Amino acid sequence: MAHSRPSTIAIDGPAASGKTTLGGLLAERLGYLFFDTGVLYRAITWAAQGRGLNSSDEAALAALAAELKIDLEVPAVSDGRLYTVRVDGRDVTWEIRRAEVDREVSIVSAYPQVRRALLERQRAIAAGGRVVMAGRDIGTVVLPEAGLKIYLDASPEERARRRYLELRARGESADYQEILARMRQRDELDREREAAPLRPAPDAIVLFTDGLSIEETFAKVWALVENWRQRRGKIEVEEPG
Repeated sequence: MAHSRPSTIAIDGPAASGKTTLGGLLAERLGYLFFDTGVLYRAITWAAQGRGLNSSDEAALAALAAELKIDLEVPAVSDGRLYTVRVDGRDVTWEIRRAEVDREVSIVSAYPQVRRALLERQRAIAAGGRVVMAGRDIGTVVLPEAGLKIYLDASPEERARRRYLELRARGESADYQEILARMRQRDELDREREAAPLRPAPDAIVLFTDGLSIEETFAKVWALVENWRQRRGKIEVEEPG
């Protein structure tokens, strides 16, 4: 009997569009693994900065991407995190979210060699199914055969507001205008890069989330999951768990 839920779900979208929060909630509801591929690029950027590597040195960054040990674990502490990120055993969950990483992560993630170094690692994680994977090229490159593809979007102003509130909630200093300028710059880099530019997959469902709470966004996405078999020409739909 065919599955009544998609085995793999791809969630793409620009920075601060809500991919991580939505993906975590969806995976929890489904009993799936949630994997945010953005942490890989952030971890590499953070490690490169710590080792004094220049963000213009693509070959050195690709070598680092190939060798760096990055682990995602169940949250080790209750401080709002959806997972714990470890680099070579060190908890860097919040360190990779700092402004200095924000400023360079799009540069690092744009390099074809870096992306190639991480591609098979990402695909291997999804090989067993029952996974929700979030990023910027999941539906187009990493998992083009994903059962359900969602592209979350929101205006730069709304996304900057969310990031500002996130930083303030953690007790960090934040300037909205600076965040907005950085957000627009990152959008341009992500959409114009040569390797896997940010764009919706042709068969992705695009959700624009300005004015929507996370609960309202989740309700829309959950309806897509429930109706998945109907959308694929089937008639059976599994009741919510």
